[in-house]
Amino acid sequence: MDIAHKLLGADLSGLDLSRADLSCVSLFKANLRGANLRRAILSGANLYRANLSDANLYRADLHGTNLTGANLSGANLLGAFLFNADLSGANLIGANLSGAVYDADTTWPEGFDPVAAGAVMDD
Repeated sequence: MDIAHKLLGADLSGLDLSRADLSCVSLFKANLRGANLRRAILSGANLYRANLSDANLYRADLHGTNLTGANLSGANLLGAFLFNADLSGANLIGANLSGAVYDADTTWPEGFDPVAAGAVMDD
């Protein structure tokens, strides 16, 4: 069994994963509450319904990441890269999106205004 399968539903709460390369890893329903993912590479990762509440995702690379239904309440996404990320159905209550960069292919929760939340669209 490879590491991608071992992380399904894993409890990684509070871990320091700063600068970790977790690209294309499946963290489906994983608990990352309060984890430090500062500058982590999560491009192409599957974080479907993952708990990222209060996680530090400062300048994390979330390019093409599946965050559908993820709990990002209180998360720090300051300066995160959200190009082509899917955040549909995600809980972004209290999340810091200041300076987070996204593009036209980024999917947001219905009714969510990323600009009002501090995110910046990259043309």
